[in-house]
Amino acid sequence: MGAETDTTLNSVRNPLLQSGTVNQNPARSVKESRTEDASSLSFRSQLLTMQQAKSGQEAGDLSFSKHAVRRMDERGIEMNDTLKGNLIEAVDRAREKGAKEVAVIGRDGVFIVNVPHNVVVTTMGQDDMDNGIVTNIDSAVIL
Repeated sequence: MGAETDTTLNSVRNPLLQSGTVNQNPARSVKESRTEDASSLSFRSQLLTMQQAKSGQEAGDLSFSKHAVRRMDERGIEMNDTLKGNLIEAVDRAREKGAKEVAVIGRDGVFIVNVPHNVVVTTMGQDDMDNGIVTNIDSAVIL
């Protein structure tokens, strides 16, 4: 094989050789592109944003299952802007720690939240906490 054949094979294997835009220092360009792409956002915040977009939830959005709404009505738990804001903050803190199912414990009761989907799945009032056992959670946040 001659030099002409080697050039042809390299061009087939690597189209960049053919165009003449060979990068002499690929590690430097990767680092520069990462810096440009990241802007001022951390990796964690970018990942959380992508996960929330994938699940159809916006940051700070919290919904309630029909079961949770019924339980809140039965137990006289009133949702207001302050309580909802506290729940959203608690769920965000739990998400940062990798929680999937969290019990948010506060004066108004206990809210069991599916963290990946930002859904309150059920609630318990103080009267329901007689036995003091909560199952199927991996984390707890105290308000």
